[in-house]
Amino acid sequence: SPIVLRSWQMRKRVLAPKGCWSQRRMIPVEIRSLSDDLAETTMGIREPLSGIPFPIPMIDLVLVPGLGFDEFGNRLGRGRGFYDRFLAHPEFAGIACGLAFEEQVVSSMPVGPLDRGVQMVVTDAKVRRIGR
Repeated sequence: SPIVLRSWQMRKRVLAPKGCWSQRRMIPVEIRSLSDDLAETTMGIREPLSGIPFPIPMIDLVLVPGLGFDEFGNRLGRGRGFYDRFLAHPEFAGIACGLAFEEQVVSSMPVGPLDRGVQMVVTDAKVRRIGR
């Protein structure tokens, strides 16, 4: 929430992923309120109630969650591949940035052929920029 609020103060657009569970993908939707535009799903995830999909080529930055990251930008997600599929979209040219605590960064992570990494990992201790 603090990142979203600060982004709005800086007059930036904020998007949130709306899960399309049947197709196992996420749709970026602009939000303008943390209270009015979002609702918690049965999976315990806050996502947009509705909205028009935002054009993927216009997205500059995606904050990517993860259970863990390594020094090379690889990540361990929750196993459903939503972010991997989104980051692999041919029209996405923005920066993928992982957010984690420093304890979640390890020296290496197992990587599969469909896994997509991040170009940055920001923790409570440092910012890592990863060349890709």
